[in-house]
Amino acid sequence: MSTEPRAPIETRLARMEPLARLPLFFALEERRVVLVGGSDAAAWKAELLSAAGATVDVFAEHPAPTLRSVAADPPRGTIRLHGRAWKPSDLEGAALAVGAFAEEDEAATFAAVARAAGVVVNVVDRPALCDFAFGSIVNRSPLVIGISTDGAAPSLAQGLRAKIEAVVPKGLKRWAEAAKAWRPAIQAASSSIDARRRLWERFTQMALARLDEAPCEGDLRALLAAAPEADAAAGRGEVTLVGAGPGSADLLTLRAVRALQSADVVLYDDLVSQDVLELARREAKTMLVGKKGHGPSCRQEDINRLMVGLARQGKRVVRLKSGDPGIFGRAGEEIEACRAAGVPVEVVPGITAAQGAAAALHASLTHRRHAQRVQFVTGHGRDGGLPHDLDFAALADRRATTCIYMGRRTASALARRLIAEGLPASTPAVAMCNVARENERIERTSVGGLASGHGLPDGPGPTLVMIGQVFAATADDPAVQDGAAQRDSRSSSLMTASPISEVPTAFVPGAAMSLVRSPEASASVIARSNRSAASVRPKE
Repeated sequence: MSTEPRAPIETRLARMEPLARLPLFFALEERRVVLVGGSDAAAWKAELLSAAGATVDVFAEHPAPTLRSVAADPPRGTIRLHGRAWKPSDLEGAALAVGAFAEEDEAATFAAVARAAGVVVNVVDRPALCDFAFGSIVNRSPLVIGISTDGAAPSLAQGLRAKIEAVVPKGLKRWAEAAKAWRPAIQAASSSIDARRRLWERFTQMALARLDEAPCEGDLRALLAAAPEADAAAGRGEVTLVGAGPGSADLLTLRAVRALQSADVVLYDDLVSQDVLELARREAKTMLVGKKGHGPSCRQEDINRLMVGLARQGKRVVRLKSGDPGIFGRAGEEIEACRAAGVPVEVVPGITAAQGAAAALHASLTHRRHAQRVQFVTGHGRDGGLPHDLDFAALADRRATTCIYMGRRTASALARRLIAEGLPASTPAVAMCNVARENERIERTSVGGLASGHGLPDGPGPTLVMIGQVFAATADDPAVQDGAAQRDSRSSSLMTASPISEVPTAFVPGAAMSLVRSPEASASVIARSNRSAASVRPKE
């Protein structure tokens, strides 16, 4: 059976959803900030602004003891206490204005005067009067991470900050400082933007592999010594075949994520999820080159030609495939095409659908009491029907677990053939659609049920059929549920200000890089290493 051919399609990914605030990072070194108010809240803002290097002029007739204390021992920039009420002329030349007022009228007047003077303003606990907001902070300066929920759920921001604090080692601060100090030497060592990017990627891999070690001059020498290799590689393309797993982005390997984040071009299949694609480098070109059973499909020879041609242009090409490239992914043909063209090729394995399905079912595909082997077969032949060259006797082995890919249309015919080969009709079977995705569906049946045309999930999506005694043990498992499990976690922590290179703020309106998505609240997480390559891009 032939399918309608289609050409590869360049796509534009929807990388940015609407943002409540635009996260920015203010450089405040030796710049003047006006702070009005003498409360404990004002004291915290004074400490934060000083930590970012600002010179803070505080106007308060009755400053709280905490404010006096932080002014006497500021973390970085000078804090000057003025024991009087503020006046409009105090705002002249200020970079920012921050106020903490008890009365709404006074707060509104302060905001209006600041805007009239051309100064962006924040009024504590009065979001309607604010041009920007302060978020929760994870401080590994010069790596600074700011978190905002647009005032909707401060406790959510604090809980998320606590989680990030736990996973971002304090040693990363030293590597970010090294990146800032070494940047001129590394930039001068390479002749092209692509070569410098390769050196910074090497630096990042070095940092992430040795977070608990302090960087040293030997590390800088090693990076500079690698510059000629980076220059040579900059003009030489390569292809990386990457397994995207069955759907969920958190099932990707670390190597797969690194490949996506260094790609110039991503050639991806129809079954690759949007969440996985969003992990690609922002500047990467994305092209849909997928195949659909019984639907329009790109011809394999066209995919090979495009992939090799882009690599010969010096591009780093990621061929992104659902599941594992080596399991019914046509990887062999693409590897052969690269080798024939003299293009370097690498393969990054992924979790195949059968592994994702077994995990969802709490099943061991090779349970020692039920299965001596596991076998993967395709249920989709060249003519669209059941392949004629399958070893049906082997597939009817009672001591095997059989996983049938692309077998939705042929499951009934296959089951009838297996029964004819001697496999009991009562043998357990499971059919799963959209494995490891939010819309995952599971149908439990038997070989006899499949033979009679029953037991397949409703709705569209890739379907995997699995047969074997190993699935009998999972039939009554209460922990196995359709779809992804929802986990709730709560945490809180306290933070003490230490010097930071920039103050993270959030402006209205705009767009920015984001990391955490929640149905209850929109929390934007922005991570930036100040003018360094040790930069993390969380997602909203």
